[in-house]
Amino acid sequence: MKKILLAFVVVIGVWLLWPAPIDPLPWQPQPTEGMTGAFAVNDKLKSSEILPVKDGFGPEDIAVDAEGRIYGGLHDGRIIRMQADGSGQETFAEIEGGRPLGLAFDAHGNLIVADSWKGLLSVSPKGDVTVLTTGPKDRPFKFTDDLDIASDGKIYFSDASDTYGQPDYMLDLMEARGHGRLMMYDPATGATQMLLDNLYFANGIALSQAEDFVLVNETGRYRVTRYWLKGEKAGSHDVFIDNLPGFPDGISRGTGGVFWLAIPSPRNPALDNAHPNPWLKGFLTKLPKFVAPGAIKQGVVVALNEAGEVMQTLHDPDGSRVYMVTSVEQVGDQIYLGSLEAPQIVRLKVK
Repeated sequence: MKKILLAFVVVIGVWLLWPAPIDPLPWQPQPTEGMTGAFAVNDKLKSSEILPVKDGFGPEDIAVDAEGRIYGGLHDGRIIRMQADGSGQETFAEIEGGRPLGLAFDAHGNLIVADSWKGLLSVSPKGDVTVLTTGPKDRPFKFTDDLDIASDGKIYFSDASDTYGQPDYMLDLMEARGHGRLMMYDPATGATQMLLDNLYFANGIALSQAEDFVLVNETGRYRVTRYWLKGEKAGSHDVFIDNLPGFPDGISRGTGGVFWLAIPSPRNPALDNAHPNPWLKGFLTKLPKFVAPGAIKQGVVVALNEAGEVMQTLHDPDGSRVYMVTSVEQVGDQIYLGSLEAPQIVRLKVK
């Protein structure tokens, strides 16, 4: 019995002394009042229409073509296509070894894809895949995440982290070292340009209605950052909205100057409490994933105006119908919700 106890103590000691997979920095998050005030909880997502994914899961972002057909990228690298009524699901394209995230159609009918492993891609109407850019040789993309396309064809996109890949996104959030970038690709020249560096998990991307600025979500800082493209502030950046009560993921431009913000999870108090203590964060990353701080199952969507003010919120408080919302795409009077984990696409009419 003593030998077993001694062996157990040795194993625990080695585990405690074993280096953590991250090199974390301390950070003190601002206090949050949670889902109150402008973010007050309701049940508006409960009336959503559910379009099940028949084979696979995790349509992280959604795109709708000119014919009303619905597209989503799955965990296994496939991009599926449904008819407008959710029927007739088929594989539109397959990215071998990839994980398609952000989706948007360009002016030529090509589906531009931010693939977390493969970089920025273009998929023709026939489903043929072309790599547009994988980043500079000295600092290739590690986690290509989301995108938006300007009227001149330029593609603005994010590299969430140049250090951690998609399965390890929580490691990037906990390390708090700012490994993310805002990028721009110009199809006319083939050039790739970095606009912002040192972002804390650069995520969703959305251009303003006048295309005078582009937004990039910093999931690891609970904020949305604005980069100015035109005018006196061109080339500078500021905070669009800060101290959100959850993790901002996807963001997109809707109609009439509205931005739709997807919040896959409220802030986790355990993670906020750990952030000031690097040792504790390192310890948590050595725990099995099922006991480490993670997402809270809820459905949350936020509508913002171009001043960064909250216009309305849509909730499924217990996540029984809609959860882990990672993207919102508006088409007419309907929004389509994608999810990193759910086996479904969600559709809802909005005012």
